[in-house]
Amino acid sequence: MQFEADGKPLGAAVGVIAGHAQVTVSGLTLGSHSLQAQYSGDTNYAASTSKTVTEKVSPAVGYDLVAADGGVFGFDAPYLGSVGGRHLNRPVVGIAATPDGGGYYLVASDGGVFTFGDARFAGSTGGMHLNQPVVGMAVDPATGGYWLVAADGGVFGFDAPYLGSVGGRHLNRPVVGIAATPDGGGYYLVASDGGVFTFGDARFAGSTGGIHLNQPVVGMAVDPATGGYWLVAADGGVFGFDAPYLGSVGGRHLNRPVVGIAATPDGGGYYLVASDGGVFTFGDARFAGSTGGMHLNQPVVGVATS
Repeated sequence: MQFEADGKPLGAAVGVIAGHAQVTVSGLTLGSHSLQAQYSGDTNYAASTSKTVTEKVSPAVGYDLVAADGGVFGFDAPYLGSVGGRHLNRPVVGIAATPDGGGYYLVASDGGVFTFGDARFAGSTGGMHLNQPVVGMAVDPATGGYWLVAADGGVFGFDAPYLGSVGGRHLNRPVVGIAATPDGGGYYLVASDGGVFTFGDARFAGSTGGIHLNQPVVGMAVDPATGGYWLVAADGGVFGFDAPYLGSVGGRHLNRPVVGIAATPDGGGYYLVASDGGVFTFGDARFAGSTGGMHLNQPVVGVATS
């Protein structure tokens, strides 16, 4: 039996034993491949060709968790540093990876920004008076800069274009997060009632702003495949808008509330993280570890894939 990928042999032909044949390979490149098997035939059976099966090889994805004291915990992701153990003026509230995954940013509630790996400092609100605390950060995949968002919906761009905000507007509930569009031409803001606000090329696909929620929304992730997005609530309920629903922990007993969501690079899955560092995986998201069974000095507040 000769196995093939994209019309090319996958190693040497293998024998058929009890009607079965298999081959193990490790050199396929990232992306989709057409797999097929060719049987040359023998005195008992005619030659035949299998149906073509498409298999996608995705990059290995790790993730980093960050705690309120700035401690970073990497799982299949390189540890590049943290501010755990340092005096902070305000607690850390989020983490965001650089576009190539070679670094990450931490952001504190006063808008202080800390950089690690190839993350580049472009400015902060650490020395500014803010009407409301910073609650999230998103990296611009086009420029490598970043946006910060405050609870009142004010947006601050650093080497990332300012495209608008809801600062100064009456909001039913505070803003809890920000997420960039796949091309960096826009961003979404999300409030704790699941209200979604769009800027630049961000496209409104729906919200939970008019829905009764058991627990408030705490985070948002954009699907890089569709441009849609997922919202996650503190009870682990997930709401997809032009993004496939792949599962949730809504309705399950959780030791601690969910605090964040992060999509896999291909949009085929997502991670949820709880404040004890428990990690829940859906779709093609792969579990690589958690801090769920560890003693933490401060609760986990965010997750980023790399």
